[in-house]
Amino acid sequence: MRNVKLSAGAFVCVALVSTACGRSAPPASTETPPAAAPAPSAAAPSGPRLYVSDETGGSVIVIDPATAQVVERISVGKRPRGIRLSRDGKELLVALSGSPIAGPGVDESKLPPADRTADGIGVVDLATHKLVRKYQSGQDPEVFDSSPDGKTIYVSNEDAAQMSVVDTATGSVTQRISVGEEPEGVTVSPDGAAVYVTSENSSDVAVIDTKTYKVLARIKTGPRPRSVTFSADGRTAFVTSETAALVGVIDVATHRITSTIEIPKTEGTPTAPRPMGGALSPDGRQVFISLGRAQSVAVIDVAARKLLRTIEGVGERPWGIALNADGSKLYTANGPSGDVAIVDVASGTVDKKISTGGSPWGVVVRK
Repeated sequence: MRNVKLSAGAFVCVALVSTACGRSAPPASTETPPAAAPAPSAAAPSGPRLYVSDETGGSVIVIDPATAQVVERISVGKRPRGIRLSRDGKELLVALSGSPIAGPGVDESKLPPADRTADGIGVVDLATHKLVRKYQSGQDPEVFDSSPDGKTIYVSNEDAAQMSVVDTATGSVTQRISVGEEPEGVTVSPDGAAVYVTSENSSDVAVIDTKTYKVLARIKTGPRPRSVTFSADGRTAFVTSETAALVGVIDVATHRITSTIEIPKTEGTPTAPRPMGGALSPDGRQVFISLGRAQSVAVIDVAARKLLRTIEGVGERPWGIALNADGSKLYTANGPSGDVAIVDVASGTVDKKISTGGSPWGVVVRK
């Protein structure tokens, strides 16, 4: 996404956002950093850890949720944003970009040149907390997801209006598929048969067959779709629409939006809700949606397809969002305020805000 605001060393993003632009470039480097026998520090933790991408700090912040303390920072490269655990849980994957950060309406011709060699999907070994390699990704990667077997990564390339397909065995891009304008969110269906890519400017979701790489459908959404979250059975998907303050309900079998869930502004919030990132609860009953500048999180009932409540005051522009193993705690990455919130789900109150500095963008939990 292009909407970025820099302020006092922190910038607005969150679970996800902001991009600017080189228009063409060679593929990203796949070099492997020199092998060295790293000394174990906070690596291989005995308990759960939060991993938070810091877009302006060039690192992944490691947090112990039990003590609510930052325990380590892992240097990974330029502009880390999208972040996920590998399917086997042994590695951390993070999208890196050499595109300069820019706000809305910026004359891109006056920006510094993009460093396309910085683009890629960084791979952090969770046994050592070291960056061990970087996959190609296409230019300016922001969000990605991987196949259930972990052999393939699907990456959104906003400036190119494409999705890149990466073979993890070789670390190379094997396919580039045209999607809508300014693609952002990328989510693989639970059965691995399709990958869903949201496109901000086209206001649609491209559904791509993961065997043939053909576009099966283009689902029209509300304006500025950000992310897709599937139900546990894979029959339903929830797509956020940032500027319409709603969540669309997709029937996966027919590739149609069958209903929409409006997220109203609540008293005391600074702006109307801006639905962005999503996370399914471990029991599959609820979807939690970060609401950006409204500084809140919406809780949606999956079966009833309705808004249950909102959780207020989680931090400035939450985007990245995740839950712990039993679903009792919710974590949000809050870019402008440079912190991560720990939320008690049952009471809907913020237990703690952990100051991280920088610009927290995405968050994952190693359980």
